[in-house]
Order: sequence, then C-alpha cells, then structure tokens
Amino acid sequence: MAYWIQNYVLALALSVLITGLIIPKILLIAFRKKLFDTVDERKIHRGIVPRLGGVAFLPALIFSFCLVAGFNLHFHYAEIIPLTGVVTVPLFFLVCGAMLIYLVGMADDLVCVRYRGKFLLQIIAAILIMASGMWVSDLYGFLWLRSIPAWIGWIITGFCIIYVVNAVNLIDGIDGLASGLSAVALGWYSYVFCVYEEYAWMVLSGATLGTLIPFFYYNVFGNPEKQKKIFMGDTGSLTIGIMLAFLTIAVFNIPEDAVSSGSNIFIMAVSPLILPCFDVARVFFHRVRHGRNPFLPDKCHIHHKFLALGLLQWQALVSIVAFDMLFVIINVLMSRVMQPTLIILGDVLLWVALNVLLTRIIRARERRLGKVLYD
Repeated sequence: MAYWIQNYVLALALSVLITGLIIPKILLIAFRKKLFDTVDERKIHRGIVPRLGGVAFLPALIFSFCLVAGFNLHFHYAEIIPLTGVVTVPLFFLVCGAMLIYLVGMADDLVCVRYRGKFLLQIIAAILIMASGMWVSDLYGFLWLRSIPAWIGWIITGFCIIYVVNAVNLIDGIDGLASGLSAVALGWYSYVFCVYEEYAWMVLSGATLGTLIPFFYYNVFGNPEKQKKIFMGDTGSLTIGIMLAFLTIAVFNIPEDAVSSGSNIFIMAVSPLILPCFDVARVFFHRVRHGRNPFLPDKCHIHHKFLALGLLQWQALVSIVAFDMLFVIINVLMSRVMQPTLIILGDVLLWVALNVLLTRIIRARERRLGKVLYD
C-alpha cells in the first residue's frame, strides 16, 4: 500500500504543478483575447472574469497519470504489472470519451453549443465507457435488487453517466462549489480505492483531484481586479463530471468479497454525488412545475437558496460542502446496519425537509424586506 500511496501523492503533486502553471497562461490569453464570462441577470458575479479554467484539467490529469504509470513500467516495478491488462482498455476508452466531453465543453465556453449537441456527445462518451466493460451489473440491494441483466445495467449506467456529468455542470453556480463538491467526492473515492486495493483508479482519482486544488485557489481567492480570478466553465465542469461518473462506476465494480468493513458498495459509490444529483432533480421538477424549459438555466439551485437567506458566497459554499460531507459519513456508517434503499429514502426525506425549511425562511425574509429573493 505504501508503494501506491507514493504513486498517488506523485500524481496529485504533478497535477497540482501542471495545472498551477497552465492557469496563469490561460488568464493571460483570456485577457488578451477578451474571452470573458458574460454577465447577466442570472449570474451572481460582477466584473470581468475568464471562464476557461477547465481547459487545464484534462491535459494535466492525463499527463500526470500517464507519467506516473509510464515511469513505473519503464523501471519494471513489479507492483504495477498485474494492473496494466486490467485497466488499459477502460482507461483508453475513458480518455476517448473524456476528450469528446472536453472539446464540446470548450466549444460551449467559446461559441456556445446547444444543449442537444452536448447531450449527443455525452451519450457517445457514455457508450464508449460502457464498451470498455465498465458498467453497473449489481445494485447491491438497492430497491432490493442484486445482479441485473446486462441490458438493464447498460441503460442504468448510461443514464447515470449523463446524469452525473450534468449534475456537476449545473451545480457550478458560486465560487468553489463545483470544485469543492468534486474534491470531496474525489477524496472519498481515493480512500475507497486505496482501502480495497483498486490502486490504478486511486492514482487516477489523485491526478484528477490535483487539477482542482490550484483552480480552487484562483476561483475562490483570486482577485478579478488583478486579473487573477477564473471560472472553470463548461470545459472544466463537464470534464470533472465525466471523471467522477467513471470513478463511480469503478466503485460499483469493486468485488463485494473485498469489502471487509461491511459498508454497502452502492452507498459508497453514490453518496458523494447525492447532493448535486438531488439538486438537479429538484430543479428539473421545479422548472416543469412553473412552466419553464427544464433545460434552460435560471436561479433556483440550492446555492441560490442559501444566498437568498442572506449568506455570503463563502458561507453558502462552506454550508453546502459540509452538508455533502455529512451525507457521505452518515450514509456509509448507516450502510453497515441498514438496507441501502431505506438509506436513500431517508436522504430524500432529509433533502425535501431541508428545502422546505429553507423556502419558508426565505419567504418570511421576503415578507419582511418587501422584495422577491428567490423564484
């Protein structure tokens, strides 16, 4: 394990270094070419801020992972040899799918792409990942189901990949939120893969996590007046989304007999993504109920509710990330003694209660101030 932890730290450090070197260059180019995020009534930020931070993500994580793996293979470290055949095919297909997502995200950041076009590329990326053999074949007791037929597994896997990609994309509404929630998920997956000896995916998690650390600094603490602030844009959120979706499927593929802690694999896989995924579902039905196009953006996400309470962006960020971590900890602990369907049902009830409570507090504040704070 110590050998693989060293590789994990190396991949993470390389990814941090490369992303940290690329982002200032992106800022320089963005200001020279005037490639800025548009400001409108839906956006929270004010001022001139580029939205191309995510351009650094995929090159940095691929370079870091491949350099660490190549170094080990070149010097014939025996520990990595058994893994090469197992991970090579899924990894190659992942890179192909991630490249498609990366390119459509970049196109959207630069010239805007219709959501139908983005959905089409996401479907192709999902098919590529499933073609590599990475798909959900067991629900580990969720809905009281275990092994499922291949065709059902492919449908569930494809839906989950597209859902997670869009959940990460849509939660990217305030500084540090998408990167913070993604970092929690990547940190959790790193731990899971380490404990259950899925070391290749642990290193991949570390390389992906490393891209978020420099970005988080520039996104949250960067000063726009000094041209140091940047957003990840669709390039970043979609890229991180496809990586998280793949790693979620990789957790589903951990052999159940390897899990000695008693924790449920389904819960370990989905818990870090519950908050953004629940938010997407709530927003979708909220828009439909109010007669809006469910695929067009507005200001009805969970972070908009926290801001309507009067919280500052950093306070909303800390609150939401804390809720996300709470979901992970409680769910995993409860999965040792409770059926996974009941755990998810409890999460749904907790999520509904939280949103009802927030809405009532917001409406009371609106009556007191005499203006609409959340729609």
